[in-house]
Amino acid sequence: MFPPDRDGTTLHVVAQGTSIGISGDSVVIKPREGPETKHPSRGIDTVLIHGFNQISTQAIRKCVEHGIGVHWLSVSGHHTGSLVPTAGQVQRRIRQYQALTTEETCLRLARQLAGAKVEGQYRYLMRASRGYEEARGAIQRSLDGIQPILARIPTAEDRDSLRGLEGSAAVHYFASLRNLLGPQVHDDLRSESRSRRPPQDRFNALLSYGYGLLHTAVMRGVLASGLEPALGFFHTPRSAAYPLVLDLMELFRVTLWDMPLVGSLNRGQWDPVADFAVTRTKVWLSEEGRKKAIGLFEGRLQETWKHPVLNYSLSYARTIELEARLLEKEWTGEPGLFARSRLR
Repeated sequence: MFPPDRDGTTLHVVAQGTSIGISGDSVVIKPREGPETKHPSRGIDTVLIHGFNQISTQAIRKCVEHGIGVHWLSVSGHHTGSLVPTAGQVQRRIRQYQALTTEETCLRLARQLAGAKVEGQYRYLMRASRGYEEARGAIQRSLDGIQPILARIPTAEDRDSLRGLEGSAAVHYFASLRNLLGPQVHDDLRSESRSRRPPQDRFNALLSYGYGLLHTAVMRGVLASGLEPALGFFHTPRSAAYPLVLDLMELFRVTLWDMPLVGSLNRGQWDPVADFAVTRTKVWLSEEGRKKAIGLFEGRLQETWKHPVLNYSLSYARTIELEARLLEKEWTGEPGLFARSRLR
C-alpha cells in the first residue's frame, strides 16, 4: 500500500536538437549549442524527452539495465510513447481484465471517479473565491450549475450518462476558472473559453502542457503499480490514448496543475512574450516557458499532504501510485478506498 519514495531524479530534455547518449555509467546530454552535461545513470529515475530530440540505442539499453523509464512528449507536452523496462505483472493484469469487463464494476468505479473530480472542481472554485466578493459573484452561476450535477452522479444509470454529467460540469468549471485570475494578470494570459489541440491562447497552452506532464506522471504510476494502462473503466478506448491513465488523471488535474498554475499566474511568474510562441492558428510554450512549466509541475509533485485513507503524509508523486494501488483493491476484496481524497 505504501509506494516507495523516488530516490532518483527526473531528467527533462527540453532544448530542441539535443542528443542523448551514454559514456561509461553516465547519461550524456549534448545540446545543439552549449556544453554537454553528464548525469550518473544510477541517480536517474525517469527520462522525459520533449519534442525533436534523439536518444541513442546505447542510451536506451543503459536505461533498461538500470530500470529507468523513458517517455516521449511532443513540443506541446502531449504524451506520445513510453519505454518501461518491465514485462508487467501478469496475474495483476489478468485480475484487472476480469474486473473491468464487468459493467457493474465499471459503473461503480466511474461514479466514484466522476464524483471525486466534479467535487474537486467545485471545492476549488469555492476555496479560491472565498473572501473575494467580485470573484464569487462572477462564478456563482457556475457553482449553481455544478451543484445539481454532483447530486445526480451517484445515481447515474450508465457510463454514457456519467460522461455527459462530467462534461457539463467541466463547461461550468472552465468558464469560471479565468475569474480566479487577479487584476494584475496581463490580458494576454487570460482566456474566454477552453480550447485544445491546438490551444488558441496562452492560458490554454499552459493548461494543455501541464496536462501533458500530468499524463506522463500518471502513466509512470500506473506502470509502477503493475496495471495495464490501456484498459480503463471511464474513458472509451482509443488507438492513441491510454484509458486507465486518462481515468486516473481526472483525480489530479485540479490539485497538480490547475491550482499551481493559477497561483503562478497571480504571482506574475509568466512573461506573455518570452514564454510563448504564437501563430495565427495556435499558441504553445517556448523553450523558456516549457522549462518554467516543468519546474512548477515537478515542484508540486514533491509537495506532501495527508492522504485520508492512509492518514499518512506523502508526496503527490507517491499519491498517484497510491491511487492506482487503491484502484486495484476495488476488485481484490477491499472496495471503497479508491477516489476518496478531497480538496479541503
